Amino acid sequence: MAAVVISAAPDEKTGTKPASIRDGSESTSINEAELESHEVFKRTENGVNFRNVSWPFAAVIFLKTIFATGVLSIPSAMYSLGALGGALSVVGWSVMNTYTAIIQGDFKTRHPECHTLADMGYAVGGVWLKELIGALYLIAFVLCAGTGIIGLSTGFNALSDHAACTVWWAFLSTVIITIAASIRTLRNLGWLTWAGFLSIFTAVFIVVIGVTTVDRPAAAPQTGDFDLGYHVIAYPTFVEGMTATVTIFVSSAGTSAFLPVISEMKNPRDYRKALYICMGLVLCMYLSFSLVVYRWTGQWVANPSLGSAGGTIKKVSYGIGLVGLAVSGCLYQHVAAKYLFVRILRNTKHLQSNTFIHWGTWLGCSISLGAVAFILAESIAIFNYLLSLVGSICFAPMAISIPGILWLFDFRDYRTGNLWQRLQYLFHWFLVILGLFITVGGTYSTILAIKDAYATGLIGSAFSCADNSNSGH
Repeated sequence: MAAVVISAAPDEKTGTKPASIRDGSESTSINEAELESHEVFKRTENGVNFRNVSWPFAAVIFLKTIFATGVLSIPSAMYSLGALGGALSVVGWSVMNTYTAIIQGDFKTRHPECHTLADMGYAVGGVWLKELIGALYLIAFVLCAGTGIIGLSTGFNALSDHAACTVWWAFLSTVIITIAASIRTLRNLGWLTWAGFLSIFTAVFIVVIGVTTVDRPAAAPQTGDFDLGYHVIAYPTFVEGMTATVTIFVSSAGTSAFLPVISEMKNPRDYRKALYICMGLVLCMYLSFSLVVYRWTGQWVANPSLGSAGGTIKKVSYGIGLVGLAVSGCLYQHVAAKYLFVRILRNTKHLQSNTFIHWGTWLGCSISLGAVAFILAESIAIFNYLLSLVGSICFAPMAISIPGILWLFDFRDYRTGNLWQRLQYLFHWFLVILGLFITVGGTYSTILAIKDAYATGLIGSAFSCADNSNSGH
């Protein structure tokens, strides 16, 4: 059994790490109260009580965080990989991301003072690693909030038949997402997460049924013969295959967003229950929904996929899915803002007190990150390319390499252990290398794909008024 490590909150002013308490085989004797004393948010009745999220409620938050953007982008990725390659990629990455999420959650249990992956980086590698991961963390979830802005603006365009400039729809989407993201506690976001999940699930389910009822995909030629483009096995180029693989990987890679939720759980040790339910459901839905949509639309799948079954169904699905698209962006922006908020006010009385500084800091973090997300979304206004970019640059190291490093840190004695322990040690080094490969290869491929998309006119200019929903206007 690994040693339990409990350390005080990092002292960034002195640049030193506090001494650790290592009990080795005595780890099970450390009581709940001692672990609780190192949590970021304390249970309190005087001020803001962040610690009120049950594990079933956490499972819903996890589910909504992961589900929306992924299910909308996987069918188009399957065109590059084929049905078999795409299905294997969905299963493989879902299992991998579940395992690395377990590593992160277990590390959080052993080091309860860690609020985000950046804090874990400090515990492992000091200030430089904390700042590096913190930057990746902010970039990742601000870009993810940008995908929510693109998805919501696409929905507004679809419902209104492009009645206004897309930039204005994107701005309205940013305002809606920022207002929702500014709700302080995850518990108070509860009804939004439930409504958001049911909204996007229903919308996608309507599209899945809808594509099976039409003679040909809405984007395909409506007369004469046409090539559906459905392949069980495909033979993509390196750029096509890597871009599609990263798109599928990132669809379930946002597990580092779960860590701040753990800090607001009533019992953080219930994390695995919520994780298993979330990732199990996500895998089943991703696999079934994306295979059906790809089988019936082939290369003519819309991006996002809600527009794949024709104009009427597109309007119905977007109308129902608007809440889900907004909540997705809201949760990503909330997680990023909460990271900055805790980083600024940690170890001060303002963190859990209703002071002017508390509110000013919180709203300032949320609004400023919303503005950045809007600018990025309008600069790279194609849904799957934005997801591929964030997956390559940010989530590959955060969801693969960093969890490998965390495991190697807590289980470094396995390097000289028995054969099984040494094999585990080598496997986690493989995770570190795999994450770096996806980062380099995925970033290179996505940049080339974006360059080609601009050259062929698939992506218009930045801050373009052009219709992003293909509504025919």
